Amino acid sequence: MTQATYGLAPLRSLVLALIATMATASSWADTLLGTVVGVADGDTVTVLVDGHRQVHVRIAGIDAPEKKQAFGQRAKQSMSECAFGKEVVVEWKKIDRYGRTVGKVSADGVDCGLRQIETGLAWHYKAYAKEQTVEDRVAYSDAETGAAARKIGLWSDVSPIPPWDFRHHSAANRPN
Repeated sequence: MTQATYGLAPLRSLVLALIATMATASSWADTLLGTVVGVADGDTVTVLVDGHRQVHVRIAGIDAPEKKQAFGQRAKQSMSECAFGKEVVVEWKKIDRYGRTVGKVSADGVDCGLRQIETGLAWHYKAYAKEQTVEDRVAYSDAETGAAARKIGLWSDVSPIPPWDFRHHSAANRPN
């Protein structure tokens, strides 16, 4: 190894380490820490950050039944049990068209979105699965398969209607 090559080895290692870190970090752009002070429904919470700023958070990777749907109120109650009044970590990377931060919410080390799916109170929102880490995508998909196989929560219905279909149907039936 020449002196020039030897001098580049540490730099090469540093560059490779930075690339690996950036690839891992790109899964989530930022992290919020705060307390959940509101639960709008089974997939949307309000987090108080820095003791004064309220951030509306849409739980990434899930779609819970709408409030007027079967299991809608139960989904809201379940999200409240997981997160309301608790310190949470929100790993996020985008703002949706309604101005909500979209992120993974964890309370007491529990992924509240995954818990919603495991208990049959949300679907894995596959339309946005590519925005999840590979690990979360697999875990959420497997959780949905397991809940459906056990026929728990919304899967106890003979033909559960996904919220995206419910919203589309409701919008089509609204008067102009």
